[in-house]
Amino acid sequence: MTTLLTARDLSVSFRYGSTTSQVVRGVSLDIPEKSVFAVLGESGSGKTMLARTLIGLEPPGAIVDGTVEFAGVPVRPGKPAARRRLLGREIGLVSQDPAASLDAMRTVGAQLAEVLRRHEGLDRRARRAEAVRRLEQVHIRHPEQVVRRYPAELSGGMRQRVSIALALCGRPRLLIADEPSSALDAIVGARVIDLLDELRSTTGTSIVLITHDIAVATRIAGEPGDRAAVMLHGRFVEYGPATEVLHRPRHPYTASLLAGEPSAAIPRGQLATVPPGLRDADWGPLQPVSDDHWICEEAV
Repeated sequence: MTTLLTARDLSVSFRYGSTTSQVVRGVSLDIPEKSVFAVLGESGSGKTMLARTLIGLEPPGAIVDGTVEFAGVPVRPGKPAARRRLLGREIGLVSQDPAASLDAMRTVGAQLAEVLRRHEGLDRRARRAEAVRRLEQVHIRHPEQVVRRYPAELSGGMRQRVSIALALCGRPRLLIADEPSSALDAIVGARVIDLLDELRSTTGTSIVLITHDIAVATRIAGEPGDRAAVMLHGRFVEYGPATEVLHRPRHPYTASLLAGEPSAAIPRGQLATVPPGLRDADWGPLQPVSDDHWICEEAV
């Protein structure tokens, strides 16, 4: 299977006066074509910073070490113009809040048409027809009406679908989905995740899914070649095939996260929690537990 994106020893730090804080610590990963890579972690684990740094969108002031390559071409440091061409054309981004990618002052159709003009070079009539088709692709009902509406006139689920349609306009080979369902209710969120899974199957787009929700990860990452990683304090504590990490974890922290996942099968009052010692332990570098599965062991 062809590798689409690789990162080696990627670290991100910030300086505050004489103090340096490291928020991503020596992460290495490989993302194959037509696959899902799920990155799980609690709030503050560094997963969103990792996702944005992979595509050169880290915040100003970030100190980045390590290498990232997309299809064999370095992403970092890279020239700004080259990164802009990469984003949208090769890599799409769907954020937790659709407001981050939608312009409240422009109609849905105008925003889709602008992205299509930039990437496809279509004339006005063709752009409008293609905008409608792109909304149909993400299963928005009555797309001919929706193209004339403003984001504020749409539900949260519809706005997120429009964001996905915008991210797909350049026909990207990789889609970064950063908590795409966390701002939605459970039913609408599940539909958005199912849509991403369907688009992976129909378009061949690889997906990096950033989530704190294990149920979301297991809903989409289960095919051969799909991978998962669990982050804690900026580093991977477990990394391997998604089916193994999410169903047969080898690291005690991952096992605790899975045990704490709500389920109708768990009697009321018996929901597990992560022991503080697992969060605070000094975990060392990843070590192989099989040919394709790694975990951190506690440093001595």
